[in-house]
Amino acid sequence: MNAFIKAGSALAITGAVCAATPVFAEEGHEDGKSSGVNALDHAPIGVMGDHRHAKGEWMISYRFMHMDMAGIQIGTDEVTAEQVVTTVPNRFFGAPGQPPTLRIVPTSMRMDMHMAGAMYGLSDQVTLMVMGNYITKEMDHTTFAGGMGTDVLGTFRTRTADLGDTKLAALIGLTDTVHLNAGISIPTGTITEEDDILTPMGGTPTVRTPYPMQIGSGTWDLEPGITYIDRSDAFGWGAQVRGTIRLGDNDEGYSFGNRAMATVWGQASLSPAVALSGRIQAETLGRIDGIDPLIRGPVQTANPDFQGGESVTAFAGINFAATAGTLKGWRLGIEGGLPVVQDLNGPQMPLNYSFTIGLQKSF
Repeated sequence: MNAFIKAGSALAITGAVCAATPVFAEEGHEDGKSSGVNALDHAPIGVMGDHRHAKGEWMISYRFMHMDMAGIQIGTDEVTAEQVVTTVPNRFFGAPGQPPTLRIVPTSMRMDMHMAGAMYGLSDQVTLMVMGNYITKEMDHTTFAGGMGTDVLGTFRTRTADLGDTKLAALIGLTDTVHLNAGISIPTGTITEEDDILTPMGGTPTVRTPYPMQIGSGTWDLEPGITYIDRSDAFGWGAQVRGTIRLGDNDEGYSFGNRAMATVWGQASLSPAVALSGRIQAETLGRIDGIDPLIRGPVQTANPDFQGGESVTAFAGINFAATAGTLKGWRLGIEGGLPVVQDLNGPQMPLNYSFTIGLQKSF
């Protein structure tokens, strides 16, 4: 049994136990909702769509997320660039200028995402949510000379940046502690980004960047889910299962793989203003379906089959909540993540680490 199935089973057991636990309103609470401000009221900042709002209440938020990837992995095994360029076939071999094996190897990648969001309590049971984002990506590559061998010709970096896809969702309450996440992703992000590369023959053409360097999905996507969140005076806990279902191919002839994610977390209060958190997330992402005819080359990121995989990631975080003064109601969350297991449809670059920092304000 792989790590994702184990983590999913653990989450299912946790969710069943939590769902069977009765909810008691605390002193100073109405219908189980806090009348004040407490750092335990919200999930760790890396969890989206975790809580609802009372009728007429607004919340605005800003998050910054950074992801760093490096190295090369096939399945769970680390491999070298020399192994890739001498053993991994080039999907496009036979086309003009295409060698039999991969000759360009990505060595590291960084992604920064700025996310701005707003939530509104349409009623005590339904909260509406919208989120937009701006994404910057950088990827470093090593180009090997000619059609064979391990002689390095040089290195280069590609960079893309633009507005990403827009997310709309309704959080629909089933009980005081459980709600459905009914979301949709609108394809406002670009999928035709270009940059200069270094070819194995020494050319430096401007080409359409491979799939991981594109900003959006190009498809309308359903994003269903279910969330459980609860707390006592000293502790908070929760679980969430969410997915992304692609609704057909985009204008370039492909769709990214479907995604399923399950996460469970716990929080401990140091005071009403400060809470520490720990979280485990399991995720599976499918391969790309179809192909963009303008994305081709002797590099792993141009092959739709070398996308997706399964992973388990551990997170630690801290939530701050201003409980008095002019900043009352403002929240600051910080969370960092490290991979536990990564089983990739490689060769791919595995995740090194990620972190998210965010501000939230209700009114």
